[in-house]
Amino acid sequence: MDSRAVTDNPERAWLATFAAGIVAVVGGSIAFTRTVWDGFIWQYFWGPVYADAHKAACAIKDGGLSLENSQTACVAAERGGAIVAEPGYTIVSEVGYMVVGLFFVIGVYLLLRRLDIGLDRSMFFALVPFMLFGGALRVVEDATDAAASVGVEPAIDYPLNTLFISPVIYFTVFGVALASLLASVELANRGVVVSAERTLGYVGVTVLSITIGYLGFLGFTVEYVGFYPQVVILTLGLATLFAYGVYAAADRVAPSINNGTGAVGLVVLWGQAVDGVANVLISDWAGAIGLPISYSPKHPANAFIIDVTQTILPAGILEATGASWPFLLVKLAFPLAIVWLFSEEFIEEQPGYSYLLLVAVVAVGLGPGSRDMLRAALGI
Repeated sequence: MDSRAVTDNPERAWLATFAAGIVAVVGGSIAFTRTVWDGFIWQYFWGPVYADAHKAACAIKDGGLSLENSQTACVAAERGGAIVAEPGYTIVSEVGYMVVGLFFVIGVYLLLRRLDIGLDRSMFFALVPFMLFGGALRVVEDATDAAASVGVEPAIDYPLNTLFISPVIYFTVFGVALASLLASVELANRGVVVSAERTLGYVGVTVLSITIGYLGFLGFTVEYVGFYPQVVILTLGLATLFAYGVYAAADRVAPSINNGTGAVGLVVLWGQAVDGVANVLISDWAGAIGLPISYSPKHPANAFIIDVTQTILPAGILEATGASWPFLLVKLAFPLAIVWLFSEEFIEEQPGYSYLLLVAVVAVGLGPGSRDMLRAALGI
């Protein structure tokens, strides 16, 4: 293949990079199985999904593959030299997901450009229900775990349930959203529907409503799932209050921050605020708001912030405020900085890429945040 042709064609360059990455991963896994596959890809990426899909405390590679339900056994296996993968995230996996995620965002942008589909403000708002849908869909898998824990046959089991576990669920939701987007644009081009954006929004609201309806049905009909609507009310109410407060303050102090994004910036702030509020409520205030169980953070960044807060603040203050509230501050400051970067000039020069990046920023906050909120609302 002509290297100049690849350079001049970004779509071909993206595909070439993707193919090279696949070859490197497969080749490295075959040639250096223990190091590349077992000690990197499996331990940090597939192993956690595998353990989560089987409702295990960890998955262990030590000659063979086994699952453990005891955290003590997991620690003992690791000390014995086995490769251990636990559900959740590590710094290595989060950095890897960020790199892969950005790569695929670029790929989606190139695809939409190739298909001559412009992503604008209207499309951005139409995609918001899909982000909530992702969080709700993840809770469907949480509900199957709750069913299995009491001896009820889960509705979704391995390997199908891996489609609903992070990070695979991002690709699942992306597939649904992309198919809906392409179908909506095609229907609009054929004159079947008046607006592609409105049709896309309707599809998003429909899949979200079906998923929420199913979770609500479980909350009212099965014993292994509870119903605590105060979590949803508090999370959405406080997130809206904080997001609008920060947005309005920025508009008053430095209007240039919001000039580029406008109402889109408010949604960016709100999506991240939902994640921050949900984490604070279920980590520190679960008992106070009537939840039967409390939750611990799965993301290293959140756990790090809590550890630092517990180290710095006196015990008396921690008893009154909890240790996770600085995470909410980060979740408000980070999106505000992102919104500031998207100036009018930048968005006008690259509107499609700008709104796609903003969709990604909202998704990585609103998806996990809505999952935590709905999971706590069901007491699972």
